Amino acid sequence: MNLFSADENLADQPLAARMRPRTLEEFVGQDHIIGRGRLLRRAIQADQLSSLIFYGPPGSGKTTLARIIANTTQSAFVTLNAVLTGVKDIREQIKNAGERKNLYGKRTILFVDEVHRWNKAQQDALLPWVENGTVILIGATTENPYFEVNSALVSRSRIFQLKTLNDEDLHIIARNVLKCPERGYGSYNVIFEDGALEHLVSMAAGDARSLLNAIELAVETTPETFPPSQEETIRISLEAAEESIQKKVVLYDKEGDYHFDTISAFIKSLRGSDPDAALYWLARMVSAGEDPKFILRRMLILAGEDIGMADPNALTVTASAAAAFDRVGLPEGQFHLAQAALYLATAPKSNSALGYFDALKAVESEKADDVPAHLKDSSRDKKGFGHGEGYLYPHAYKDHWVAQQYLPENLRGKIFYKPGSRGYEESIAVDVLRAREAQLEGVFEARDAEILTFSPTQTMKEEWIERALRDQGKYLSDIRNRIFGNSAVNRHDLVLIPEAGNGFLLWEALRRVPEGGVWAWASGENLGRIIHYAESLAEVERPRVVEGSFFTESAVQLLKNEGVKFELAAGRNCMTRAANKTDFFSQIADFLTEKGRISFAEVIPSRGTRLTDILQNRGFPSSMLSALQEAEKIIFSQKGNPLMSWDESSLLSDCIEAGLSKPEGELKEYQMNRYIKKSDIIGWLNNSGSREKGYGTVLPEILKEKELTEIKRLLLSFLADQEITWKRTVFFLTAEKQLFQS
Repeated sequence: MNLFSADENLADQPLAARMRPRTLEEFVGQDHIIGRGRLLRRAIQADQLSSLIFYGPPGSGKTTLARIIANTTQSAFVTLNAVLTGVKDIREQIKNAGERKNLYGKRTILFVDEVHRWNKAQQDALLPWVENGTVILIGATTENPYFEVNSALVSRSRIFQLKTLNDEDLHIIARNVLKCPERGYGSYNVIFEDGALEHLVSMAAGDARSLLNAIELAVETTPETFPPSQEETIRISLEAAEESIQKKVVLYDKEGDYHFDTISAFIKSLRGSDPDAALYWLARMVSAGEDPKFILRRMLILAGEDIGMADPNALTVTASAAAAFDRVGLPEGQFHLAQAALYLATAPKSNSALGYFDALKAVESEKADDVPAHLKDSSRDKKGFGHGEGYLYPHAYKDHWVAQQYLPENLRGKIFYKPGSRGYEESIAVDVLRAREAQLEGVFEARDAEILTFSPTQTMKEEWIERALRDQGKYLSDIRNRIFGNSAVNRHDLVLIPEAGNGFLLWEALRRVPEGGVWAWASGENLGRIIHYAESLAEVERPRVVEGSFFTESAVQLLKNEGVKFELAAGRNCMTRAANKTDFFSQIADFLTEKGRISFAEVIPSRGTRLTDILQNRGFPSSMLSALQEAEKIIFSQKGNPLMSWDESSLLSDCIEAGLSKPEGELKEYQMNRYIKKSDIIGWLNNSGSREKGYGTVLPEILKEKELTEIKRLLLSFLADQEITWKRTVFFLTAEKQLFQS
């Protein structure tokens, strides 16, 4: 069977078949997966396809993409329709594919339309041959493959989700029809009256096939005979357009994606406290025949998960509505559905009940410690084992509360419940926190006493260094999460990493855009490390890593030649030493898509810890402290020093000057432990001849040699092998590219 036979007898085919794109250049829409630089486009052009599943609504281009692949690949391309074929057909195609591979070394691509229509046995029959590479599967489905396709097949395939075409895409398709003389109506004089074509586009609702069918019906039924004479003008009125495309029925399948998507929209509207949207999605489900008991079950879940202790009455109201509906039924039961939905939408929200799952995680991962003796059942073993001994009965104390330990020994001080700040929970939060503070005070007092009693000094130092390293990991993790959390990156986006370093942001970006792509610049050992790790990926899945600096003419020319634009540029401390930060932003902006974003995290050196901050209250000689303060004034006020001549305000101004809009920033101060080594102090005082003045270059200018020797001795004495709190101030910056730049 071949769905993609040669375009013979074009005149006998429907318009939708005649106008089907044959190349990527003719394909309209879906730029998020086949735009320039995207993974799928690269794979098609390189003929290096792995198994794929195209998932999207009708008319979005799934079969068309398969047809383009058939026209492009050097592999054998065979097709099956899951509605019309079964296991016998699968086995026949597998046999043919094996012969091609063994006899001619030729791969086989098997396209399965409506792959979700195959049952589990049919999908299982294909699995081994996909797994061993006998065939490369390309499946097309309108249903969510994660629910409707064998999970083993899904795990061996890359999923590409096609979106409903927008009105601009449909207008392009319509114009192509009216211009093309061979396959469309370019040889006729077709004129749409005002509003007629717009009506067809609007009513097609993103379905290209529906639009083409409507245009075909309108054009070929308007004249008395078709085809008309060359002199005749075909005028499509709004009335004719309305007759050519009927109002679409609201899509809703109680076992398919629309069912899950609509209930998801309803729940998210309740969670987001939008009563209008909640009533709309509720009405849409009820009018489509959704089971009201299913809706009520979901509202009961939300009452516990998203409202919880902020309004404990939410659960009572919803349960009462469910009971009332059981008695009344439809249609009157719609009042109870609406009342419950409105109550939940307008109730204060808290998800503090999720603390239970933190506790469950602790149960599963922590060592199972014994129940503390004073909490054990004293009715059985008090005499023999002392069970229950030492338990303090809360009702015997003022306010019916007393501080004592209730968690197992290995979880002392562990916090699971975090009270919210709204509704009923707000009223109890202070009491909960005060009781907890008293509880924790006793826990940590005991722990400190134990450490002071028997912990050797060297062990304490080693433990501290490990803790410091953990602090650094948390610090970096928080920065990475904020960079990508501020950017709302999509799976199909292209991401630019102008300075990749060791790949800290690069690999996270690659995880977040598996169907898009990442471009990064690196050099030296960093480049070698990144390339080494990238080699473990399939070639088309690797990031595009370029040697050298992004801020060069060769980098600009490379991107222009490739014609790629990025939805996101992300970086960490990549502009710190840039002499002209406006130029930095301008070069980034040139390669962003419309509304493309930047998300950067930059440590502000002038706001970090200074030596005088550490020494202020340590008894450091005042004359030497004054010398250090004078040096710091010089160091941190260097106008020509790219490290010191900027702050958060100047960066925001540089963004605007570079053509970026909506610049926003957030300062965050990080406190972390740091172990000061002798080598650190010697390094700070080293006169390296750098163009950027530091302690090592400024102090010799204001101190005599004898004083310089003394301050070095004092610093080693006061700070070497010491644990201190180190401050870093990070500026998180986001901005968008302006849609229209003058």
